[in-house]
Amino acid sequence: MTLDSTDVSFENDVLVRSETVPVIVDLWAPWCGPCKTLSPVIERVVEATAGAVELVKVNVDENPRVAQSFQVQSIPAVFAIKDRQVVDQFIGALGEAAIRDFVGRLVPAASQADELIALGDEPSLRRALELEPDRPEAIVGLAEILVAKGEPEDALNLLAKIPDAGEARRVAALARLAIAGSPVLPVGTSGSGGVALDEHMGALLDRVKTDDEARQELVDLLETMDSSDPRREQYRRALASRLF
Repeated sequence: MTLDSTDVSFENDVLVRSETVPVIVDLWAPWCGPCKTLSPVIERVVEATAGAVELVKVNVDENPRVAQSFQVQSIPAVFAIKDRQVVDQFIGALGEAAIRDFVGRLVPAASQADELIALGDEPSLRRALELEPDRPEAIVGLAEILVAKGEPEDALNLLAKIPDAGEARRVAALARLAIAGSPVLPVGTSGSGGVALDEHMGALLDRVKTDDEARQELVDLLETMDSSDPRREQYRRALASRLF
């Protein structure tokens, strides 16, 4: 995650956030050549941590108070913040290997639950949940396995422990479709089954105004369709026009 911060938002963007996850602050300016060299590299390295470390960029020309608080005399200047404290820093445009070392020192060591989740099989995911009962990745992974095994009710019960968002929402939709006995499952923009899906979703659209089950099935099918499928947005608009 990369965020542009200001003198006004720095407290929340960096200090408060650093109580939850390590935050790297990149102080830069548009006229700074080395800043332009460093920026894409550090963004790429931080992105590879998959959220374990976050990056906040501050334009020192527009936000002098932040620069003054770090007492910087040259840029790029990069600071690692954890629990509101500077724990590491460097000045200048380092090479990618050095940046990886810098960022890597901030990444928490993998836990036993992390290692089990990475395995991804049912016994490993169940063991991970014994160690961390509310771990979202383990819950979603196990729920998807349960749906595939023909146990969608158990999957929904499991997913009820975490917020209905992102992958959890998609897997919950799959579980509800299985319980409802939906005759089709979504496919990509082409391939076998596409016509059947279109026919079924068209029939559901005709019923959504007065049939709650049809409306829920259509919503769930939309949730599980590939985001690259242009029909997904077409059917979303069609659903909205039927309901409102």
